[in-house]
Amino acid sequence: MIIVKPVENQQELDFTHQIRRTVFVIEQNCPEDIEWEYEEESKHFIALVDGVAAGTARWRQTDKGYKLERFAVLKPYRNKEVGASLLKHLLADVPNDGKTIYLHAQLAAKNFYARHGFKPKGEHFWEGGIEHVMMEVKR
Repeated sequence: MIIVKPVENQQELDFTHQIRRTVFVIEQNCPEDIEWEYEEESKHFIALVDGVAAGTARWRQTDKGYKLERFAVLKPYRNKEVGASLLKHLLADVPNDGKTIYLHAQLAAKNFYARHGFKPKGEHFWEGGIEHVMMEVKR
């Protein structure tokens, strides 16, 4: 069973950091210094699969709207609806005030976000050594 919930304590935040370090820094070789930007102003979520921390994501308000980011799922839990559950919970949590909801999708994940209603906007760009595209969703 997948449970997605807002991070409520330091232990849960530590689990989200371990997941992100594993996925982004170790697996994808992203620079560690950019991984920990905007921690304080972000609302973090954790996905638990049968009580085990399996994934994480967060959202924050920017000058462009609401940015969903840092979606990370540990390898044993990929392709098991953990990412989709995280995305649905973040979309439900973001204020419904007409501001743009967007994310920077790694090209490998572009189709995943497209299946959930996100549309590409603009040119591809590089972030953390990985090619991305900005995507937006309308509610």
